Amino acid sequence: MNGKLITRDTDYAVRALVYIFNSKERIVSASELVDELKIPRPFLRKILQKLSKAGILKAYKGKGGGFQLTVAAKKVSLIGLIELFQGPVKLTECLFKKKPCPNMKVCPLRKKLQGIEKIVVKELESIKLNLLFDSKL
Repeated sequence: MNGKLITRDTDYAVRALVYIFNSKERIVSASELVDELKIPRPFLRKILQKLSKAGILKAYKGKGGGFQLTVAAKKVSLIGLIELFQGPVKLTECLFKKKPCPNMKVCPLRKKLQGIEKIVVKELESIKLNLLFDSKL
């Protein structure tokens, strides 16, 4: 994970998925998503491909093609999307990145950050896309 909790790719993925979820099971084209969500096409294409590869979306090719969800909204968590696009949430990287800290196992700062990390991950696991249905992203 980089310095941000939610990056642009994760944000775009959430907005696209909420839009598709709110589309009542119809196939939604990439063009519609670009027009409605104002997400640049190159970013959106990469995001939709990753969501399809992860099994969250099904892609339909050709005329009338687009994307449709393959999983229930209550099964897609924010932490799952963060990990898909950014990697694991880690707050415990050493401040001095040049070499491993010899005190890693007993460092009081590391222990505190690991505790905070567990709380953050648990909270993000509880946020499912169905909770975002009515929001205007």
